[in-house]
Amino acid sequence: MSRNFYFLSGTLLLIALLSAGMAMVPSSFQPGLPANGSLWRTIALIFLLGGLVAGLVGVMTHLFEQVDRRSEEARQAARRKRRRERDE
Repeated sequence: MSRNFYFLSGTLLLIALLSAGMAMVPSSFQPGLPANGSLWRTIALIFLLGGLVAGLVGVMTHLFEQVDRRSEEARQAARRKRRRERDE
């Protein structure tokens, strides 16, 4: 599950990088595209923030999955230990 958020984060950050690059290109090279540099910088900022949030969600999801997995392993180990003590 967290891998999907990592891919989303990487994609959004790549689009943010491209948008920031478009802000640096002169308007004569952008026929038919928004030529306002501040618009491209705003778009880049929005995608950057979205990418960072998606990365944070991915990290938190991975951490919670790890906690769930370890608590399940500890619970199973305790159950096996109780069964061995009961059988003896």
